[in-house]
Amino acid sequence: AEKRQMPQRLRAQNQVLKKGVVDEQANSAALKEQLKMKDQSLRKLQQEMDSLTFRNLQLAKRVELLQDELALSEPRGKKNKKSGESSSQLSQEQKTVFDEDLQKKIEENERLHIQFFEADEQHKHVEAELRSRLATLETEAAQHQAVVDGLTRKYMETIEKLQNDKAKLEVKSQTLEKEAKECRLRTEECQLQLKNLHEDLSGRLEESLSIINEKVPFNDTKYSQYNALNVPLHNRRHQLKMRDIAGQALAFVQDLVTALLNFHTYTEQRIQIFPVDSAIDTISPLNQKFSQYLHENASYVRPLEEGMLHLFESITEDTVTVLETTVKLKTFSEHLTSYLCFLRKILPYQLKSLEEECESSLCTSALRARNLELSQDMKKMTAVFEKLQTYIALLALPSTEPDGLLRTNYSSVLTNVGAALHGFHDIMKDISKHYSQKATIEHELPTATQKLITTNDCILSSVVALTNGAGKIASFFSNNLDYFIASLSYGPKAASGFISPLSAECMLQYKKKAAAYMKSLRKPLLESVPYEEALANRRILLSSTESREGLAQQVQQSLEKISKLEQEKEHWMLEAQLAKIKLEKENQRIADKLKNTSSGQLVGLARENAAMSNAAGQDEATAKAASEPIQSTSLIGTLTRTSDSEVTLMECFLILQCRALSKRLALAEKSKEALIEEMKLASQNISRLQDELTTTKRSYEDQLSMMSDHLCSMNETLSKQREEIDTLKMSSKGNSKKNKSR
Repeated sequence: AEKRQMPQRLRAQNQVLKKGVVDEQANSAALKEQLKMKDQSLRKLQQEMDSLTFRNLQLAKRVELLQDELALSEPRGKKNKKSGESSSQLSQEQKTVFDEDLQKKIEENERLHIQFFEADEQHKHVEAELRSRLATLETEAAQHQAVVDGLTRKYMETIEKLQNDKAKLEVKSQTLEKEAKECRLRTEECQLQLKNLHEDLSGRLEESLSIINEKVPFNDTKYSQYNALNVPLHNRRHQLKMRDIAGQALAFVQDLVTALLNFHTYTEQRIQIFPVDSAIDTISPLNQKFSQYLHENASYVRPLEEGMLHLFESITEDTVTVLETTVKLKTFSEHLTSYLCFLRKILPYQLKSLEEECESSLCTSALRARNLELSQDMKKMTAVFEKLQTYIALLALPSTEPDGLLRTNYSSVLTNVGAALHGFHDIMKDISKHYSQKATIEHELPTATQKLITTNDCILSSVVALTNGAGKIASFFSNNLDYFIASLSYGPKAASGFISPLSAECMLQYKKKAAAYMKSLRKPLLESVPYEEALANRRILLSSTESREGLAQQVQQSLEKISKLEQEKEHWMLEAQLAKIKLEKENQRIADKLKNTSSGQLVGLARENAAMSNAAGQDEATAKAASEPIQSTSLIGTLTRTSDSEVTLMECFLILQCRALSKRLALAEKSKEALIEEMKLASQNISRLQDELTTTKRSYEDQLSMMSDHLCSMNETLSKQREEIDTLKMSSKGNSKKNKSR
């Protein structure tokens, strides 16, 4: 409706604007006509002014001429005064006439000038007004034209849009009509299919009912008490997930138990040293009793870890984990109840101990405020444990008393457990904050001992560990809360769940029996080798037998080479030892000579040795060595040369021989290592081929055994068939005899 009314409104607005534009155009035309008339009157006045100006100029010229004539006539009048009196009178009359006429012309000219000036000013004023009005009218006309153009454009766009919408709607209506026709056809087909299915299902139902009535003597899914004894489908993923969750919970509970033990133990230690140190003076009877109770904390805290461990061990892959089957949850609940009794027992003593600290002379106002906050926190902590114990006891009821908790309340109880754990985390954060402030204030006291500072730090660390453990277990429970709620429906098929713990226990026994029965039915199949793999193994075996002889020959050759190299190595080792002995003897001889000879003889000996070394071309490099000590390192030792004078020809030969021997020995070692590697590879190939040979033999033996078994079974079947044939023959003979006798 709005889209239909919009073009009508636009048309009405367009007509109004057109009418206004026409009126303005008529006004502007009338103003132009008025302006044209004013221009014409102005031109007439201008022409009159021009004519009057021209006439005035003429009169001025005439006056000048008359004045000239008068000037000329005056001297003549003096000479002929008498004779000219009559003429002067005439000229005087004429002059007065001219003067009057001139005065009139001047006045008329002045009047005309004034009228012309006024008319000009009025014309300019009217022209300016008309021009300004024309400009405003033109701007208004342009604005109106722009508005008209905009409205026209908008109107055309709207028309185009409406036309497009109309086309789309037409197309859409056509498609909808087609879809409606298709839907009618489909509904007819579906009705036919539904009719056929109804007939088919009704027939099947009748057949099934007849079979059930005739064949099924007892329906155990009809009653929930009997259905609870049916073994549900085994969900291995569910069991693994539950075991993983239980393992994580066990780790968190272990961390929490450790932190609680440390907290209670360090609290007991603090009572012994503050506000009165038991090593110096006797503590109050209240603190003595409080310390005695705190000393028993392990007997209440440790069972929590044990209960959680038993619960974790009860969740295995073979069991069915629901609240009705988790019997060990009751044990954990009992341990939590005992720990709650312990907290309730120590709470009054803890509050009184904090009051006693406040009454001490060492307690400041800030410390007293922290003690009051801690008192409130301890009360809240005990209340949170009471909530946790209540909800966990409720969760343990389905495994012991099925009527104690309805299945509809499971989700709300689990949600409350998560809220209680988050509350426990919040309270522990408050305790950590307040105890940190309390420890800071106590450390600033002048009587604070190192033992007190250390104990406070230990308590603070245990409180921080408790806070972290509570936060982890709270977030862990919140993250798995949806899974806990979803897993509550895990139970027997077509039933709401287990009815009682006794039925759940019976179901687990039936599950074990069923698993044992299925395990007994499972017989191991004989291993067989596929035909293609057996052919490939045969080819490998044939090729391996051929290559085995070649590898054996290569191994034999390698062993012979190794033995030869070993012999050469021993030979050259002996040669090197002999050369070393000779070198040592020669060095000893030279040293003895050096001791017995003088300096001159040393010089001569050095020259003689130098000449001998020059004669030997092979030792040229050693003769040019520096006077500094030089070491030559090889496999048989180190040779030291102190100076050129101490080097002899024998030493040079020995050095060269030793170097050659060391090089040959290194080459022999390398060849030995290479041969050893080849030998290892050959032995590996031999072992691999032997393994392949054994596998192929086993496969062939298995195949032969299978074939023999198959042949035996075929022989048995053949013997049975022969026996049946014999019996049939005998019966046919007996029948024939009976017929003959008849």
